[in-house]
This record gives sequence, C-alpha cells and structure tokens, in this order.
Amino acid sequence: MRSIWTGSIAFGLVNIPVKLFSAVNERALDFDMLDKKDHSPIKFKRVNEKTGKEVLWENIVKGYDLDGKYVVLTDEDFDAASPEKTKTINMEAFVNPAEVDIILFDNAYYLAPAKGGERAFSLLETALQKAGKAGVGSFVLRNKEKPVLLRSAKGLLILHTLRFLNEIRDPSDFVVKKVTPKRNELTMAGSLIKSMSGKFNIADFKDSYTTKLKKLIRTKATGKKLPAPKARVEKPASDLIEQLQQSLAKPKRKK
Repeated sequence: MRSIWTGSIAFGLVNIPVKLFSAVNERALDFDMLDKKDHSPIKFKRVNEKTGKEVLWENIVKGYDLDGKYVVLTDEDFDAASPEKTKTINMEAFVNPAEVDIILFDNAYYLAPAKGGERAFSLLETALQKAGKAGVGSFVLRNKEKPVLLRSAKGLLILHTLRFLNEIRDPSDFVVKKVTPKRNELTMAGSLIKSMSGKFNIADFKDSYTTKLKKLIRTKATGKKLPAPKARVEKPASDLIEQLQQSLAKPKRKK
C-alpha cells in the first residue's frame, strides 16, 4: 500500500519518522449519467454564463464574491495564504479521548514507522496505550492545516483529523421544545434501553442496500423481470405508553 504522506511525529524532543496511510476505503457504486433516449454518456462543459460559449481550462481563474464583486486570486495568492508546509505532526498535549466530542472527528489514517523510527514509534504507541491517553496537535495535509487526535488501537497508531470549532454549527441555532416526560414513560423507556443494551461491534452492521442494488443490477442485465418489492406496513400504536409496551413485549432481535 502506498503512503499518502511522509513526515514525523514531534513528541516532546523526540522526533519519530512516519508514513501516513488512509484508513478508509470508500465502496459506493459509481454511476454514470446517461441520455434517457439512447443511453449515451452525458458530458459537462464549462460555459461562460453571459456568452454561452465554452471556456478552456487555461482561461479559467478562481474568484471570491465579496459584496457582489469578484476578487480574482492567483496561484501566488493561494501560496501566500497557505499554512507552512511542515512535515511534522506536532503533539501539543495528551488528553482523555472521551473529552473530544465525536462530532469533531473527520477522517482516519493509519500511521506506520518509517526507516529508523521503529523503536520510538513502538515506545509512543505503548505509552499511549498504558496511559489511556490520546495526543492532540496539528499538521498540514494537502495544503490544509488540521487539528488531529493520535491514539493507540490494536497495536497501531491511528491519526484522526478533527474539524475546527467554526466548522460545527452552533446547536443553539436548533430550537427543540423541551417536554418533561412522565415518570412511567421514563421508567419504561429505561427498561427498553436496558433490554436492548449490548456491546458495540461494527461487524454486526452490513451494507444491505449496496448488496441488494448489485443483485438488482446483475438481474436487470440479464433481461429478467424484477419482482415487485414487498411492502412492509407496521401500524404503530398512537399512544406513547402503548408504543413502549409493544416495544418491551417484542422479542429481542437476534444477530
């Protein structure tokens, strides 16, 4: 597997050479847009809004709409504003991972030691695991500076890029009317949660939609007629207490 970034982890005065690998492998099906009449692929053109004429790539510039007027930026302008292209993941503090809100997590990457960094890499991974801590800091990837969280998991070091606070919408913008639940409702809801409690295992969750879609595509490619989907209609009780009672009476779902 080819690394997407090489550099080092700065851990106090310790410098650990590392390689960065993507931990995520997107598996969404890739669909092309076709003309309904003859199934020919659709192409998109870059067209001048005023003249309606196509514009070549070399004649396209980037502009920012500032108060109704475009400010055009050059490559030099972007370079001037770019963060310093350091090759270091700077660890600035070590924290309890539970203190980092899950909404801040962005992408995940695996780290591996580069040549000469094996001993220090193993030391940091083991120390984080024993301390139950995660390192937080920042680094630059593809000209973008990102806050990061570094943790030990399964004998590896995993780097999570985090979102800046200004990227998170303020929850106070969403007004939710608070209704105090009745005591018996709360008791039954607690019983339902307890009855459904278990250990989390992501392997229990399967991408059934993509599996069914692939099957549908293969079936349709043979020219066979597709069976009509079976409609599942479950009429829930109108009363909240009845819904809770029915939920508690329902057999626990097997894995």
